[in-house]
Amino acid sequence: MQTIAFIGPGVMAEAMIKGILRKNLAAPQQILAAGPRQERLEELERAYGLRTSTDNAAAAAQAQVVVLSVKPQRLSAVLRGLKGHLQPQALVLSIVAGASIEKISQGLAHVAVVRSMPNTPGQIGEGITVWTASPSVTAEQRETARQLLGALGEEVFVEDEYFLDMATALSGTGPAYVFLFMEALIDAGVHLGFPRRIAEQLVVQTLKGSVLYYQQAGRHPATLRNQVTSPGGTSAEALYYLEKAGFRTAISRAVWAAYQRSLELGKEKPLHLPEAPHPEE
Repeated sequence: MQTIAFIGPGVMAEAMIKGILRKNLAAPQQILAAGPRQERLEELERAYGLRTSTDNAAAAAQAQVVVLSVKPQRLSAVLRGLKGHLQPQALVLSIVAGASIEKISQGLAHVAVVRSMPNTPGQIGEGITVWTASPSVTAEQRETARQLLGALGEEVFVEDEYFLDMATALSGTGPAYVFLFMEALIDAGVHLGFPRRIAEQLVVQTLKGSVLYYQQAGRHPATLRNQVTSPGGTSAEALYYLEKAGFRTAISRAVWAAYQRSLELGKEKPLHLPEAPHPEE
């Protein structure tokens, strides 16, 4: 692996750095983290022994792989600062939500761009990342991207870029839906009378065990749901109420709303969004 520069040393950048080092894809000295906050850079330097810089352009100029990991609202300004400073044969790998290959390529005047959408479990190496590449990305660069994204967990390559906005709404935002569901179940348990500690244990293990059972069973979720739904039983009663309350529709509409927002983020920053510093940069 060659020199890798992370532009925007936030949470997901750190997750990828941890994965890269865990899988021995690069040495700490081959990794550069760049951003405006000196204290954040010093934190990463102490934790991983990598190199840091407060100059994005200088960091990018040294790298054969440039990872864009800034907030979507900051991307346009970051691209302007990087334009003309990348090595001609460098690979640009973006994990910025909503940012199209065209926008990144035009903003940098650079053609070799990989766009990806990781998710939060990547912080422990259990994420899933959907990605695609521009036609100018070589086979060798694709393999480099595959290895780097694999440091976050599983990775799925797609030929068509429009799947990236869909992935943003489904798997990228997906952990938030799961955490909200967990929170609601825990609160329901507390409402029934469980101590919160026990309610949390019951919910966490139920979700974990259900996913593992699904993976081992290899059957459709509807089949597994039917197996635990006895006629006239407690599961049937609970599921009837969820369906009546529009549970499926609410989830579908939430995913659709996230998809629409991903498309918006690919455009210029809406006027109603305030300009503010971001700790991830």
